[in-house]
Amino acid sequence: MTQQGFFAKLENRGRITISGPTAQEFLQGLITADINALGPANPLLYSCLLTPNGKFLHDFFISRQESAFVLDCEGGDRANHLAKILSVYKLRAQIDIQCQPQAEVFAIIAVPEAPGLRDPRHPDMGYRSSGKPENISQVPFPEWDRHRINLLVPDGSRDMLPERATLLEFGLDRLNAVSFDKGCYLGQELTARMHYRGLAKKHLRKLSGANLPERGAALYSADGKLVGEMGSSCGDIGLALIKKDYAGEDLKTESGLTEIKILLK
Repeated sequence: MTQQGFFAKLENRGRITISGPTAQEFLQGLITADINALGPANPLLYSCLLTPNGKFLHDFFISRQESAFVLDCEGGDRANHLAKILSVYKLRAQIDIQCQPQAEVFAIIAVPEAPGLRDPRHPDMGYRSSGKPENISQVPFPEWDRHRINLLVPDGSRDMLPERATLLEFGLDRLNAVSFDKGCYLGQELTARMHYRGLAKKHLRKLSGANLPERGAALYSADGKLVGEMGSSCGDIGLALIKKDYAGEDLKTESGLTEIKILLK
């Protein structure tokens, strides 16, 4: 990983703008974070939209520009899908939803007081900016991707399967995506129950291997037990959802040809 400060252009990002007199109330009843916390001290929030039964649908960053809320989300079809779902829940809300399926977003790492807004997920995730930074070294996207994986930060649907993943198994509570004090929101019941009863059966782990399998591949213990599923990867490191009671450090794929190590912190 690059030791000095750098920035990278992120892949596949979109932007959704929500405006209108009831936009804040509308978002507060849907998203997992507390929209009322958005302000000068917290200019960028990280949050999610869930299914009614509490499964992951979308994650995004929220900032405010004048009277509108701007969502930095996954791009392309994912942005269009998010905008469509928000429109379904609009009902009689006095809001306007505009979707930009492709938008430029830059991540700036290890640069004190960099341009843009601080990424709220982790102190070492740096800043996010819609404008290209100046006088900072640019690196290819995989350099940022390795940095993210090393910090155990999932990347939207690259790691969390929509309509199946749960937030607490992927550690999104530690990444400041969930408020347990804000009141009701879509999918709250399952998220709160898992939190207060400690029901998460799997946890996100960092893996190392010379030939890591593709996203979604099943992972097995040395004795053949199904213990997890592969997420995103970059080179010889990646993320995977692993059963919490699995204490070993050796994994293999269904073919049994790939040696994989769980890198424990």
